[in-house]
Amino acid sequence: MKRKLIYIAIMVGICLGVGFLSSFATQSSVNDWFVTLNKPSFNPPSWLFAPVWTALYIMMGVSAGIVWAKGFHHLWVKTALYHFGFQLLLNAAWSIVFFGFKQPFWGLVVIITLLCLIVLTMRWFRIVSKSASWLLIPYLLWVCFATVLNYKIWELN
Repeated sequence: MKRKLIYIAIMVGICLGVGFLSSFATQSSVNDWFVTLNKPSFNPPSWLFAPVWTALYIMMGVSAGIVWAKGFHHLWVKTALYHFGFQLLLNAAWSIVFFGFKQPFWGLVVIITLLCLIVLTMRWFRIVSKSASWLLIPYLLWVCFATVLNYKIWELN
């Protein structure tokens, strides 16, 4: 149990760290470029994003920690965590592409790819731990919403 908590803490730290680093790209344009864009009526208020992403990164870290605790020597655990790592990199890349480079179309390409990787990650997590897979559902739903939002912003601009 202690080992599992250590793995969860490490993975939560990694996820929050990636989120923190991604926020630099977001902050670089959220108060200037982003405010000038036309947005759909369902665009959430800016203050909502930080607490939602913080909760999602924590859930993602707990999920990955549960999988890791099953034993990295196991092929399915390795495969699941590799998928997790790739989707986490794409998660960060989206902020860089959309906000840092100010490219909504390419952000859309990245986020659609991210969605595919989240689904694959959930599939592999489910093989290792059903509860770990369930913990990723809010993340999947939020990224689905973000994909629609990204598409509408691209379409309106």
